[in-house]
Amino acid sequence: MKEALHQLFTEFQNSIQKNDFVKLTVSKPIRKSDELSNVYVRQIELRGETHFQFLYRYTTNDQVKNYDFEESVEELTNLLSEKFRAATLFTLSNDLLVFISKKKKVSFKTTKPSFKNKLPETHDKPKEKRAENSEYLYHLGVTDKEGKVIPKMADKYRQINKYLEIIEAQIQSVKLPKHINIVDMGSGKGYLTFALYDYLVNQKGYTASVTGIELRQSLVDYCNDIAKKCDFKGLLFVAQPIQEYDNNKIDILIALHACDTATDDAIYKGLVSKAELIVCAPCCHKQIRQQVKGKEQQSPLLKYGIFKERQFEMVTDTIRALILEKNNYTTKVFEFISNEHTRKNVMLIGAKSSKKMDKKRIEAKISDLKETYQIEEHYLEGLL
Repeated sequence: MKEALHQLFTEFQNSIQKNDFVKLTVSKPIRKSDELSNVYVRQIELRGETHFQFLYRYTTNDQVKNYDFEESVEELTNLLSEKFRAATLFTLSNDLLVFISKKKKVSFKTTKPSFKNKLPETHDKPKEKRAENSEYLYHLGVTDKEGKVIPKMADKYRQINKYLEIIEAQIQSVKLPKHINIVDMGSGKGYLTFALYDYLVNQKGYTASVTGIELRQSLVDYCNDIAKKCDFKGLLFVAQPIQEYDNNKIDILIALHACDTATDDAIYKGLVSKAELIVCAPCCHKQIRQQVKGKEQQSPLLKYGIFKERQFEMVTDTIRALILEKNNYTTKVFEFISNEHTRKNVMLIGAKSSKKMDKKRIEAKISDLKETYQIEEHYLEGLL
């Protein structure tokens, strides 16, 4: 494949020597199910030498790696051999389009240049702030009157922005109605609930209603008061248990840090209402732990406290993900913010799929897990 791509690499090198390289993009994934959708390459100056920054754009996050020229050629060869069918080299002289057929035949097309100027070669690209200069941040104590983030709230501010980045990517992967009904179960003080409403409605122009469900009346009153001050007319907080919420029209179900089986109650509500998107950040995994209690010595993995706790978390959330798959949801489990900010950092997402899942195979996986850990029943199974 490297020889077949010789023209691309020759023109890539020439553009560097002539100082008219703009950027290079890799697109059209071979497998639609692959979470890596694009790769963008730009020239940077790193420690006084020319390098190339590869931005790998995944469904839920972006990753960045830097290479010298030879390493860049090897990486591009791998990407175009195994993952993508197209690439475009942008220079100030012309654009070179590269096409790769299913049989690995490579063809090229040269067109007029798309750019008249080069891109900046600074190493650090400013990260987009999705929650910025918003009144609710001041009322919630995240920023001061001048809009500056209060130092002790810096972690919360980073969490808010990462959360919005994830949600933005996810809503593009599902079919939503013109008016989106969003329910946040276990909304707490409402940091992420306010952020989501402000971002979708005020910044992105979506028509949406957001309801925060929270047991504590004091927090509900507090959040409704801030929503009124911010004139967030489509945002409402309600004091009631998750189990009692009876509106079956939910397009996006969110449950962040709903404790123990409250996460399952929320997922159940999302499944019953056939929500397009279910987003959870589970915490406390007591229900499975109580069933396994007394059986720890039968598995060396359950002997030590820290490993035992992680095993309970993984087993509980794996079964949740499998139950979502069984109900025709495509699932993802990943860390949505660093451990240094919070240990409650695992996010479980289910996106409704038109693809029919192999329910018998999924049921077998759930049964195997339960047998391995001697689990009688997962709480979500009982609800369903």
